[in-house]
Amino acid sequence: MYKKKLEPDIRCPLEYGLEIFGGKWNSRIICVLDNKKVLRYSELRTEMGNITDAVLASTLKDLMANDIVIRKSYDEIPPKVEYSLSDKGKSVVPILQSVCKWSGIFYKESNEDTMIQCKKCDHVI
Repeated sequence: MYKKKLEPDIRCPLEYGLEIFGGKWNSRIICVLDNKKVLRYSELRTEMGNITDAVLASTLKDLMANDIVIRKSYDEIPPKVEYSLSDKGKSVVPILQSVCKWSGIFYKESNEDTMIQCKKCDHVI
């Protein structure tokens, strides 16, 4: 697994926030889990579309390490694991919806490239 050479040099709360929910996949995973509430790994991967297993697994680990996503495993055969948002993760959703609303003013939406969850933001805000 890739390890960063330097630890992040976070000097203000905004940088911390962008580290947590910024980037392509973090915010998408948060939005999908907010919409679907609880998903198994394979269901989450299907919802995400074009994400690779390595990137999804790595991103989920980061989100779990930052207490945004909860991983619940069941003692069953075959093993069952579910992912959901923590309270901290749920608290990020209104921020992402605000960013989405702001971006919608300046971004020309392409219906083919917009995730299903993104189309629902207009109804939530």
